[in-house]
Amino acid sequence: DFFALGGHSLLAMRLLSQLRTELGVEFPLGKLFEHPVLWAQAEAIGLAQRTALPPIEPASRTEALPLSFAQQRLWFLAQLAPESRAYHIPLGLRLSGPLDRSALQQALDRIVARHEALRTSFALSGGQPVQRIAPADTGFALRVQDLRDCPDTGAEVQALAAQEAVDAFDLSTGPLVRGRLLVLGDTEHVLLATLHHIVSDGWSMDVLTRELEALYTAFAEGRDDPLPPLPIQYADYAAWQRRWLDGEVLQRQSSYWKDRLSGAPALLELPADRPRPAQQDHRGGFVEFQLEAPLAAGLQALSQRQGTTLYMTLLAAWAGLLSRLSGQDDVVIGTPVANRTRAEVERLIGFFVNTLALRIDLGGSPDTVELLRRVKAESLNAQQHQDLPFEQVVELVKPVRSMAHTPLFQAMFAWQAGAPGTAPTATATEPVGLSLRPLAAPATLAKFDITLHMGESGGHIAGGFEYASALFERETIERFRGHFLALLRAMVAQAQRPVAQLPLLSNAQRDQLLVQWNATQATFPSESCTHELFEAQARSTPNAIALVHGDQRMRYAELDAQANRLAHHLRTLGVGPDARVAVCVQRSEQMVVALLAVLKAGGGYVPLDPAYPTERLAYMLQDSQPRVLISDGELPEGLTDGLQLPVLDLAADAALWADLPSTSIPAASIGLR
Repeated sequence: DFFALGGHSLLAMRLLSQLRTELGVEFPLGKLFEHPVLWAQAEAIGLAQRTALPPIEPASRTEALPLSFAQQRLWFLAQLAPESRAYHIPLGLRLSGPLDRSALQQALDRIVARHEALRTSFALSGGQPVQRIAPADTGFALRVQDLRDCPDTGAEVQALAAQEAVDAFDLSTGPLVRGRLLVLGDTEHVLLATLHHIVSDGWSMDVLTRELEALYTAFAEGRDDPLPPLPIQYADYAAWQRRWLDGEVLQRQSSYWKDRLSGAPALLELPADRPRPAQQDHRGGFVEFQLEAPLAAGLQALSQRQGTTLYMTLLAAWAGLLSRLSGQDDVVIGTPVANRTRAEVERLIGFFVNTLALRIDLGGSPDTVELLRRVKAESLNAQQHQDLPFEQVVELVKPVRSMAHTPLFQAMFAWQAGAPGTAPTATATEPVGLSLRPLAAPATLAKFDITLHMGESGGHIAGGFEYASALFERETIERFRGHFLALLRAMVAQAQRPVAQLPLLSNAQRDQLLVQWNATQATFPSESCTHELFEAQARSTPNAIALVHGDQRMRYAELDAQANRLAHHLRTLGVGPDARVAVCVQRSEQMVVALLAVLKAGGGYVPLDPAYPTERLAYMLQDSQPRVLISDGELPEGLTDGLQLPVLDLAADAALWADLPSTSIPAASIGLR
């Protein structure tokens, strides 16, 4: 049963690839969902059309070798921000047991010889970037460092791993793969390897790890290379992609993405802790979590009832949360696909992964069942048109471009078979005499505002949030994590209830918000005015900070004195009990001075937001008939036309009250008692 296997997109792609290779037929992904049982699938496959895809054949090495579409975009980004380290892929493996360094070096050299992508650099020819492939005997640049005398080996390993992951690559000269072997003891080593994304992807790292295990074992035992030869290389795929993705195929896929993403929101407005920097900052953090067994079982059951995969169900929940957090019911989420739809490329190291922009419609307040239907349709349609590289989609849609955020989407959802957010792990067939364990990843780099990583590992569903630390504090992401888990539980328990109404808070959070934080009962002197309570605090703690705005700080005594001087001036203009004062001032420390001064003078203030339309502000002035209008010198043109009232500019007119008393006006003297 397809759904019993999880309906994983990677499993599906491998199945479709094998059908194309072994039987020569094209079987649309959607058919797997129409026929989830194997006997029905077999019957449908027998009626499938013959594949029209041309074979991938070796390209001539005497002519310029083009970049793939994905490589071309990454090369372009590297020209814009050569200092960026966002596209480095680090791998760390802890090797326990007696290590044959010669066999290790021989295995790494053989991997570089075997995969042309690892010997590729990128040069300009006729104004266009082309691939330059170094000779097969180039070798793997492996540095060896002995840390046996280091007083704090653990800290030094982490520091070196972090440094190794961010050291610069030169795309024009290469090499674009390197490594370090850290010697911790006679039987303890750490292997660090870093590849540039332009020659690798997540699948490639798994290929590299598995081939390293097989080759090391063979060379350590004195045997020859046991790996079968590769029928093609990455440069052959790039040339094939350029030829195939043309004409009718290009038109069909281009039309789909152009229509689907036309009018999509340019930015997902999540509640961030800090303003978005002018240029994207790739520093990031990672917050892990794991679903409890009952919730995981409930999600599996929900998926089977609704005919979706677990991937689709979790994507629907992620879309629902992003919609709730942003207040937007039109959400675009990026999701990576392996893009290895041909059997010839499954064993290659190279940059194949593509990114799909999934536009999720949450309009009309759908319940869980309806949202899953929408997400399923969107996912299947996108998968059917996954061949068009994301770079081409961006050029077609022409979204608003900004160095501050990625185009089309800023949130991602990534599903993977292993533990999310970790380096590739060793397979069951470990190298002879060695035990391989993944090394904790170095400091996280965030390519997007926020990415939800999820996957199945060891029978459990685990996940993690990768986030841009320039935007979010860790505590905020931990709160998002709680919301996501609460939403998952509610979707399982209340599938017929609108997703927009499902609870995001746990019982403890709800009690804190509604009960604990609202326990505000306090005894205040009923005979005192609000400004008198402030004056009492100013007398009690005159040097304490009363007001913070940006870099500005104002103490209680200073704020009280400034407000008193302005209050005395307002009194000369006739402000007193029952008199209204309009305050049209930008958010600043002087706004607080003005509001407090109005109260001290005995009046009531009418707040006018300068961001309101001029017509709205004019109506409020006409309706309230204030005695005075206080501004900061930026009133909309024509606002006071026809009004006979004094206008005070807090900056330009400050000399009018600068020498007035800084003492408070007794409330009884102006009729407030």
